[in-house]
Amino acid sequence: MRLTEIQAALRDEGLDGWLFFDHHQRDPLAYRVLQFTPGSMVTRRWYYFVPASGEPRGLAHKIEFETLKDLPGAIGLYAGWQELVEGLRGILGKARRVAMQYSPNCAVPYVAMVDAGTVELVRGMGINVVTSANLIQFFESRWNRQQLENHLEAGRRIDQIRGDAFARISSKVRGGERITEWEMQQFILDRFRAGSLITDHGPDVAVNANASNPHYNPTEERCSEIRRGDLVLLDMWAKLDVPDGVYYDITWVGYCGERPPEAMERVFGIVRDARDKAIARVKAAVASKEPLCGYQVDDAARSHIRDAGYAEYFFHRTGHSIGVEVHGAGANMDNLETHDERRVIPWTCFSIEPGIYLPEFGVRSEVDVFVDETSARVTGEAQDKLVLL
Repeated sequence: MRLTEIQAALRDEGLDGWLFFDHHQRDPLAYRVLQFTPGSMVTRRWYYFVPASGEPRGLAHKIEFETLKDLPGAIGLYAGWQELVEGLRGILGKARRVAMQYSPNCAVPYVAMVDAGTVELVRGMGINVVTSANLIQFFESRWNRQQLENHLEAGRRIDQIRGDAFARISSKVRGGERITEWEMQQFILDRFRAGSLITDHGPDVAVNANASNPHYNPTEERCSEIRRGDLVLLDMWAKLDVPDGVYYDITWVGYCGERPPEAMERVFGIVRDARDKAIARVKAAVASKEPLCGYQVDDAARSHIRDAGYAEYFFHRTGHSIGVEVHGAGANMDNLETHDERRVIPWTCFSIEPGIYLPEFGVRSEVDVFVDETSARVTGEAQDKLVLL
């Protein structure tokens, strides 16, 4: 358990402690942050309090007394609900400002693991419960050097597969052969497997109006052919099949023909420039050591699309945290779906992926940005113009 690190982070946040709670293993964050596997079934509630200084202490049910056995500190036991309440009051002691996996107004759903009733119980003891969102990303979202190298290698492989996928589409369309979104999805998945890459679902291969659905997923029964004159969007995410592998996540768009319609070129240019403005905002803040929040990155991209007259057609956040899960638990680049005030911190990675989704076609351009103590960088290739297929 990273007790020294956790307590240092609590002091930096001005908190008296961090209260972890679980029932039926509903909060995976608790187990990952505390770095333990329960020593018994988890059919009863357990609590574990890490103070900003001093020894942690826990509370478990008598029939599951081994649940917290691998964690440091005294572990009290309860059976009845009255003992639970008094035991919880005892482990909290004199603490008054305590973090939990709670998010005001559920603004950060990735952190909102604790039920409302438990928050009410703790607050009823005179405790000010605050969100653990910044603490969680400090322990969940920071990469180590090996993870960064794994991400970069995944990126090299995926960028190659993306190029091969576009080349296959071009060959089929120019040769007058039938090719569908689903067939191209399967082609990419086959290449992932051959490249020792794994993914949770997808990828997304979408043409024309289908590309205006950011979560479109073709199936064998429901897919479109890819023909000359079509816009094609490839959204690809995967990671190396290694322990603690982290994702690489990109979106590119192409046009099946020699000269794209002016409207497509114009929209792509707006999206690309919005992406680049967001990247520049991150780079400038990191270089000057300016504190930067997720919502500010979203503002940089969204304001450009709004000024171009397409605000209503950009209806998702600018980017998301990336880690061992493609949508990680760190700061999102978001001032639309939520007002994400979490700080962008060193050794984290996130996507920047503005889009414009019109009834006829959709365009998105996605890159991954990695931030360390002194710089920010795009970790793979960035698309500058429509790929002609």
